[in-house]
Amino acid sequence: MLLIVLLFAFRSSVLDYTIARVEEKVESRYPADFTVGNAAFDDWNSVILSDISLVPHGQDTLFRTDSVYAAVSVRSIFAGRIVFRKLQVDNTYLTAVKNGDETNFEFLFKKSQPAQPADTISKGRNYGALLNRVIETAFQNVPDQVDFSNLNASYVSTSRTINVEVPFLRMHDGKIASQLAVQTDSLVNNLRVFGTIDPKKYRIAGKLYAYDDMGVRIPYIKKKLDAGVTFDTVRFSLNSKQFKKEKLTMRGSAMVNNLTLNHPKLSGEEDINVRESAVDYVVTLGPDLYVIDSLTEVRVNKAEANIYAAYQEVDTTKIVDLMVKTEKVPANDFFGSLPTGLFENLEGIKAKGWLQYDMRFHVNTDSLNQLVFNSDLDASKDFEILEWGNTNIEKINGSFVHTVYEYGKPVRTFTVGPSNPFYSPISQISPYLRNAILSAEDAGFYSHNGFHEEAFRQAIIKNIEEGEFARGGSTISMQLVKNVFLSRKKTVARKVEEAIIVWLIENENLVSKNRLFEVYLNIIEWGPNVYGAKDASRFYFGKQPSELNLAEAIFLTSIIPSPKRYRSSFDSYGNLRSYKSGYYRLIGGIMRRRGLISQEEYENLTPDVQLYGRARDLIVTAQDSTVVEEDTTQFELETIDLLDF
Repeated sequence: MLLIVLLFAFRSSVLDYTIARVEEKVESRYPADFTVGNAAFDDWNSVILSDISLVPHGQDTLFRTDSVYAAVSVRSIFAGRIVFRKLQVDNTYLTAVKNGDETNFEFLFKKSQPAQPADTISKGRNYGALLNRVIETAFQNVPDQVDFSNLNASYVSTSRTINVEVPFLRMHDGKIASQLAVQTDSLVNNLRVFGTIDPKKYRIAGKLYAYDDMGVRIPYIKKKLDAGVTFDTVRFSLNSKQFKKEKLTMRGSAMVNNLTLNHPKLSGEEDINVRESAVDYVVTLGPDLYVIDSLTEVRVNKAEANIYAAYQEVDTTKIVDLMVKTEKVPANDFFGSLPTGLFENLEGIKAKGWLQYDMRFHVNTDSLNQLVFNSDLDASKDFEILEWGNTNIEKINGSFVHTVYEYGKPVRTFTVGPSNPFYSPISQISPYLRNAILSAEDAGFYSHNGFHEEAFRQAIIKNIEEGEFARGGSTISMQLVKNVFLSRKKTVARKVEEAIIVWLIENENLVSKNRLFEVYLNIIEWGPNVYGAKDASRFYFGKQPSELNLAEAIFLTSIIPSPKRYRSSFDSYGNLRSYKSGYYRLIGGIMRRRGLISQEEYENLTPDVQLYGRARDLIVTAQDSTVVEEDTTQFELETIDLLDF
């Protein structure tokens, strides 16, 4: 009894000693002043701490709180130290400030390390090491049990301001509950959070959702990436983390409900909606290394896939690997899982059977010629489209109305079929024109299944070398689908939708090769409001497409990649410019080697055509043939199939 009385009498001294030790420990670890203004027992085992602050040396106050009400372990008092079991924290302010290169918070994440010789210090960026320090700092400072009331956090810099107001935050026995309002400039998200945490094992799991009807809106995406991202609910977890040999590996999962994306490069102006998406991830970060492990599983609605992705920099060399592989997916689930707003023509399709996809990509910037690209979509023998959705892909088997768009606006609408006087059956189009186009655009058209992987591989190499989208690698089937079914905007969604529609047409034999080529020849642009072979033949030469000679056919072929530049092929007298001779030799040589023209026809081939009709009135406009106009050779050579002479 006497011991208890003495302990009670000296408990304040024990408290003062404990506070002093905490202050000393913090200040020895960080370049900052940690202060507890007042500490006193409220009753036998309850303590009130007030005016607590953490001020980095020479910087603004990072942390302050008005009061902390804490329950004290009685056993710890007997041990001559104070251990807090429960915390109730009121009116807390965490203020992060960045002014130029200086901050009042970076010191928390810096880890002192022994000096290394200059030649052994890694020059690469290691976001894995940085993230590992952030995770460990955060988890090591999680209390066992705490109730925050009126918790406020802010980040202030010259370019942005973020404020977080938390009316309450509770952590009891590893369970978390909170409500918060996050303001980023003018955008406010009102959120609720529930979850669990195990600091010793670096585990956390939670659920975050909006408690208003605005959804959760991701800030700064619009300003930085010209994109919009919103969702209803997100579930997330970090199940484990391991930092070994300067690499951080994290395992966990995430799921998002009612995700809406908008980005002009993805889908133009359309919103992309995904009802449910999920990922079980294994991610590794190291020095200039970013890896999504092949154990990562991604699910979009009912469709699932394994993904492997890696990006590594070694000096100036960049290495990229990507793999996407699915198990057998019921075809109806595949089409039903496509995000709405992304593939308009495919929405509503009903199908039977199964589909399986496998894609592999590898590039090393030091050896671009060894780039690997393989993409395969396989179907079961019983795969069949039972019902078309928004668009009947088989419409091109008969007459249909086609609308030409430029910059998103319709410029001309016409019927592709016999009722149109400018329509030409393929049998009434000169073999010279048909063969010249096949030689330049897609030599393997009648033998491939809609895709020319080697041409696409070469296009990727060219685009990487040029640093821009310089070559597309499209087949005639792909160009036809793009013109008939899709917008002309260069978006990721359009290219994927184009590939799926081409695969459907070719895999299911929905349309014959001759019909595909016939439609292509009747809709492609050949000049100012000139569409189709008959319109082009009359516009330039005043004749029927069946009457075109070899030189005329090669000229028409040459302007397909860039029809709006048709005038630059001629001088002011209407003569083909001299630089055209190289294109004529190239296409003529290909046709001769493939037996499409005779040796005599090749030897007599010259870049000489006679203009008649409307084209002559537009082109022959001056008496000075020395005027230099644009050389379009670069455009003409873009689509030439040089891979199959």
